[in-house]
Amino acid sequence: MDNALDIYTIDAFTSVPFSGNPAAICHIRNRSLSEEMLQKIATEMNLSETAYVKSDKENFQEGSNFSLRWFTPTNEVKLCGHATLAAAASLFYVLRNPNPVITFNTLSGELRARNDNGYITLDLPMNPPVKQDISPEVRAIFDLIFTPTAKDRIQEVWLSPSAQKLVIRMNDDFAQKDIEELNPDISKMTETHDGSKYKGVIVTTKGSGDYDFLSRYFAPWNGIPEDPVTGSAHTVLAPLWGEILGKKEMLARQCSKRGGDLKIALREDGRVDVGGKAIVVLKGNLMLPKEA
Repeated sequence: MDNALDIYTIDAFTSVPFSGNPAAICHIRNRSLSEEMLQKIATEMNLSETAYVKSDKENFQEGSNFSLRWFTPTNEVKLCGHATLAAAASLFYVLRNPNPVITFNTLSGELRARNDNGYITLDLPMNPPVKQDISPEVRAIFDLIFTPTAKDRIQEVWLSPSAQKLVIRMNDDFAQKDIEELNPDISKMTETHDGSKYKGVIVTTKGSGDYDFLSRYFAPWNGIPEDPVTGSAHTVLAPLWGEILGKKEMLARQCSKRGGDLKIALREDGRVDVGGKAIVVLKGNLMLPKEA
């Protein structure tokens, strides 16, 4: 089976199967695949992310340093938190890799995943947002996401240039039920903007009960109508809510239909720890064409 690669579907930021955010994790080991083939596989898997774990030298069962790339169904991205967590889970949970920390070399630099008492904690770069004036382009986004009543409850708009994410913060009385009931016109969102400034829109509000803040994330510019749980979005939200709430450690809930929980810790070195659970729901072999 020279053309077979190990592949897994892993639900990230959850301990319950068929919730959280699923990612396809493909262990290509030391094999070189073309950009075209990597994209074709991701399109075939048709999940928000397909991640490729590669090592030219180290054994997957024992090594601690790997390369990692992430592809949506339409393009490669620079950072994906949930697929990084899922990639770490494939090594920690499936292959029983004993290392307490695994390092992934990525387009966003070195990312570390820590096996942390039932959680996998990711060491991610922080992507702080900058407050924005509300442009006609952004108002067009409002019209596609919110009802007129909900639109009146928008408090402010932020943009993270490094993460290419637009953040719409709602008034604090915009409750979990309100954010769950949003029904944006995804098909028209890409008509408002060419994707050069931002690739996705985060809607966020203050949490209640156990949760410090809540969010949903829509990324049609990356071929993802709604991402169920988004680690990279929380590298933007963490510094924003940390400043608002005066907290270094927070618990966040992403309120998609699948939903997921994220443990957040702001660090003194300008990075952010994003932790969550993960569960393996599928193991199999990916059969490559003979010419690959």
